[in-house]
Amino acid sequence: MSPVVPHDPHWAARYAEAAARVAAALAPAPITLHHIGSTAVPGIMAKPIIDMLGEVATLDALDAASPRLVAIGFEAMGDYGIPGRRYFRLNEGGVRSHHLHVFAVGAPPITRHLAFRDYLIAHRDVAATYSALKAGLPAAGYQEAKDPFIAVTLAAALDWVEAQRVNPAQR
Repeated sequence: MSPVVPHDPHWAARYAEAAARVAAALAPAPITLHHIGSTAVPGIMAKPIIDMLGEVATLDALDAASPRLVAIGFEAMGDYGIPGRRYFRLNEGGVRSHHLHVFAVGAPPITRHLAFRDYLIAHRDVAATYSALKAGLPAAGYQEAKDPFIAVTLAAALDWVEAQRVNPAQR
């Protein structure tokens, strides 16, 4: 059985609510938050887990403030296998509801996550193909089965972002 569900229009509001809670918990330390992942792409199938991307000035400052995220229910997972990242997860009612991936401003994963999201939003045909692929995948091996599509699409997305940077009229 596929782990994805049809797009829920409430995902954007759930992101906004969580982002406000995270920003308030970390204040006065600034964090820029982005809704990423499939729940951020209207109309596509997704696991019903809100993915959030945070940008902070330094990870050291975030590490010092992470007890405040724990106080609002997030579990601090350290880098969780990705150097330069801090990963937090939130369960609601015993079910995983949010992932928070935080990097220092300028870290390459930020560009990749945002490019992939923006490319899918701008290229509805690619988003539909991705959605159909995910809908047909079983839970076992789900992530690995998506990897080839993600790699090809990410390369196209990064080229697309670069072309927009060089020639903004192409938007």
